Parts: sequence; structure tokens; C-alpha cells
Amino acid sequence: MKKRTDIFLCAGGAISLIMVGIIVMGWFWTPYDPTAMDAAAKFSPPSLQHLLGTDNFGRDIFSRVVDGAGTSFVIALCVVAIGCIAGIIIGSLCGYYGGLPDLILTRVCDSITAFPAFLLALVIVSVAGPGTENIILALGILFIPSFARIVRSEFARCRELNYIKSAKIMGAGGFRIMFRHILPNTLPVLLSTVTIGFNNAVLSEASMSFLGIGIQPPYASLGSMLSDSQSFLYSAPWYALGTGGAIVLLILGFSLLSEGLQQKR
Repeated sequence: MKKRTDIFLCAGGAISLIMVGIIVMGWFWTPYDPTAMDAAAKFSPPSLQHLLGTDNFGRDIFSRVVDGAGTSFVIALCVVAIGCIAGIIIGSLCGYYGGLPDLILTRVCDSITAFPAFLLALVIVSVAGPGTENIILALGILFIPSFARIVRSEFARCRELNYIKSAKIMGAGGFRIMFRHILPNTLPVLLSTVTIGFNNAVLSEASMSFLGIGIQPPYASLGSMLSDSQSFLYSAPWYALGTGGAIVLLILGFSLLSEGLQQKR
């Protein structure tokens, strides 16, 4: 089991590092301008000049994939940060103190999770309008309940342990106990939850862009590129393969990390 866990962690870490390295490189340099069109290079197959070929406007697919992956990465990080920070605050207060606040906040989280999260995100973005900020806000709010539930259950479990009771007897305050003693013990669970949340955020952003209410043209987005490539599956299959492969690799790396972290607990 240990060997299998190490394989998951090593493979996931390697894939994730490569993808993150390419994304960071794309923030400073890409072979071509992701939005630059070249009618003469329309539908050029993969070559040394264009590693993943070009699309129907002659734009370099590799440059657009790198730029789109960077956008998805930043959005996913912001979404997970909102969900994690708010979830930790809500879950820790509910799990440690319990009572009426716990009941109210738990019911609010239940109400949010009672509806399909992606459908709610579509409604929010449709009302607020497409755009990076609205996508981050909509998905971030919808990710809060999942983090809050996990943190709440861990805090409710830990508050009854002997070392917490000893800290109370020694006069430690509630916030010191929560964030100095209990929170560090929830980090292994939180880390695997963060990796799962990252994958869900990438998929959600790509799905929204695929449907046309995410990142808007001419800016690159993996979801919108995958949607555009459907019309050229036979004439230019490299368009879909390059875009879809980037999504798969980005998610695969963090999925393997999550699996390894869960087995290591």
C-alpha cells in the first residue's frame, strides 16, 4: 500500500509540476501571441513551428492552450481560496461551539448543496454576466459548504479529545484552541479536499466557457477552445486533442496527488 501511495504522489507531483511550470512560463512568454490571427497559417498541422498546430483563425494552439490553462489555473486557485478560507471560518465556529449558530449555518449550507452546484453557478453568472470575477465569485460561494462540512466534522471530533480538554483546563482561549491546536490536525484532510476542489473548479470553469458564459473571446479558454474544436474534429483533430489533453493532464496531476494524500492518512 505504501509503494502504491508513493507512486500516486510521485506521478501526481511530477505531472502537476510540469503543468504548473508551463503555466508560469506562459505568464511571461509564449511562442506566439495567443490572440494573433494568421490567415495564411490556417489549420496548419503540428510541426516544429506550431507544436500543436493552428486553429481556424491561424492562431497558434500551443500558445492558446498555455494561456487558457493559466487562466483556468488562476480561477481555480481563487475559487478554492474563497471556499477554503470561508469554509474554515464557518466550519471551525460551528464545529467548536455548536448550538444555534451551528444549526443555522448548517441549514444554510444544506440549502446551497440541495441544488446542483453547477446549475446554481450558471444561474449566478447568467444574471451577473460573464467574466472572470463573476465566475470566481459564483464558484467560490458554491465551494464554501463542502469545505465547511469537512472542517466542522473535524472540529467537532477534536474538541472532545483529551489534549483539547487539557488546554481548556490550562486556561487557553477558544480561538487559540481552534487555530493553534485543532486546525493543524485538520490539515491532512484539508489538503486532499483542496486538490479535489481544484479539479472541480477547473472542470466547472471549462464547462461554463464551453457553454459560452465563461471567459469570452478573444481571450483563450480551454472550455471555449474545446467547444470551437467540435466543428473540426475530422479536418483538424489536433485542435481538440491539444486542448482536451491539457485539461486531462491538469486534472490528472492533482487527482493523483489527492489519491495519494487520502491513502497516506
